[in-house]
Amino acid sequence: MDDELNSQLKPLRERIDAIDAQLIALLNQRASVALEVGEVKKHFNAPVFRPERELQVIERLQNLSHGPLGNDHISAIWREIMAASRSLEKTITAAFLGPVGTYSEQAMYAYFGQSIEGLPCPSIDEVFRAVESGASEFGVVPVENSAEGAVSRSLDLFLQTQLMIGGEIALPIQHNLMTQSGKLEGVTRVCAHPQALAQCQQWLTANAPHLERQAVSSNAEAARLASEDPTVAAIAGERAATHYGLLIANALIQDDPHNRTRFVMIGKQPAGVSGHDQTSMIVSVKNEPGAVYKLLEPLARHGVSMTRFESRPARVGTWEYYFYIDFEGHRDDPAVAAALDELGRKAAFLKILGSYPRSR
Repeated sequence: MDDELNSQLKPLRERIDAIDAQLIALLNQRASVALEVGEVKKHFNAPVFRPERELQVIERLQNLSHGPLGNDHISAIWREIMAASRSLEKTITAAFLGPVGTYSEQAMYAYFGQSIEGLPCPSIDEVFRAVESGASEFGVVPVENSAEGAVSRSLDLFLQTQLMIGGEIALPIQHNLMTQSGKLEGVTRVCAHPQALAQCQQWLTANAPHLERQAVSSNAEAARLASEDPTVAAIAGERAATHYGLLIANALIQDDPHNRTRFVMIGKQPAGVSGHDQTSMIVSVKNEPGAVYKLLEPLARHGVSMTRFESRPARVGTWEYYFYIDFEGHRDDPAVAAALDELGRKAAFLKILGSYPRSR
């Protein structure tokens, strides 16, 4: 049986080896051209990372492909190829909400590729501060969860910063219950970020009602605590389990199987037009009847589709609000530019957070 199997596999493996030899030669050739591109960028002081260009490269290859590789496969492969090429030009750093093992770190790698250098930060405030100070070129911050809604601290910080949103990614959130032993015997409490506890409350009530629930600063911090105490279980992702040497007792315990968190990439460089863009802004209006309707009417009239509308208190002692709005299109698109021009004249306050490629 083994001899017959090997005899049939041998010529196929030889073909794969020959194709791999061609691929590595072509990849090195591509990397050499990418280095030449980097030299041209240095001459013009152009940014190394251009998210809109990378999206266009991936989309072009997806259109050229006739399978069996799917679009997701092509996107994942070329994201890593381009990340490796970028790292040959320059080591790029991205700050994220730490410690190591958080979903923010996972979002960073999913967006930038594995060739990014991560800078874990103890809070969302520190992520913004790291980018503002130049300690990191980019930052990764959560802005909303499909189950729990907006991440208020991120929204509030966008009011205070000059940083821009340059990209986004929607990450599936898969919560796992993990312990030192991979079992719940002897475990008395479960630790997790407050949002993770909320997202798993039905499962915990039905399957582990005896566990005391303790909120901590992050799911990775919960995993760290569990790695030091056999009576503690943590709710976190697989990356945290691997990093802290824990075993998964129960997988995928989130109440909503479609639970996702949206992360945005912040930095000092604006993103160019990709053809599949979104613009984010903050506005406020005068406290008068119909003010919000009058403010948003130009979007509809110019055919600009709004995708998100969130309100936050202005915190000035009166019942006033800032509105966080996302809509389709780049600020340089003619229809969007016309709508923004009218909005700017009607709003009491308007701040464009960025135009950037949409997560797809």
